[in-house]
Amino acid sequence: MRQTRWFVWLILLAGAVTAGAQASGTASTEDDAADPVARVRKNLSWEYGPFVNWGTGVGDRSSYKFFWGGFELGKPLTPVVQAGIFSGQFELAGNIMPLWQAYTPAPHEQEYTCGTPSGQTVTCLLPVGGGTFRGVSLTPVILRWNFLTHARRVQPWFQAAGGLIYTTHKFPPNLLSSPTIDGGTCVWNFSPQGGFGAHFFTAPRRSIDVGVNAVHISSASLGDRNPGVNASIQVQVGYTFWK
Repeated sequence: MRQTRWFVWLILLAGAVTAGAQASGTASTEDDAADPVARVRKNLSWEYGPFVNWGTGVGDRSSYKFFWGGFELGKPLTPVVQAGIFSGQFELAGNIMPLWQAYTPAPHEQEYTCGTPSGQTVTCLLPVGGGTFRGVSLTPVILRWNFLTHARRVQPWFQAAGGLIYTTHKFPPNLLSSPTIDGGTCVWNFSPQGGFGAHFFTAPRRSIDVGVNAVHISSASLGDRNPGVNASIQVQVGYTFWK
């Protein structure tokens, strides 16, 4: 009889512990769903996912358009650092873009000032390359600062980054020595950049991401000429998984 009572008490105790664990798990799940930003911030969660990018040149490159697509990976490396309005968390990320396209004006003739053998200057028409340029890009270092806010589903950030671009033809187009798409520039270019954006959480471990970057494209004089793209504005939209 005594053994039976002990057995009943053990069953009741086990049931109470199980119910408590389930309630705690439910509360934790509810907290995660209500505040996914705090969850990934606390857990230093990995983030990864695809993105697409559309951009346009600025100034004398306003006729240039860009379309890129790739995959990004990142991870916060520090807990929240308290610094007043600049409080936040440091993250290191990188991306690869197997889809990299630039759309420039078609090959054409353009007016330049040319010198004659006698030393005079005259206006002349010279061929300039153009068209669609394709390549790949790697941005191995993205330094991102995730700002600390009271928002539960929005995580704003600011970043600076540097990348490398390879194109199948020399970019950007320039004066031609022959009627081809190649100019006297280079197939390798560097892409220092900086921008801002935010993660918009749609679920505890899912977010839609929007960012705006100012990107400079330059060969660092690896080619005969380095006209570059002094400035372009790039709008990026992605979907991120958090682990």
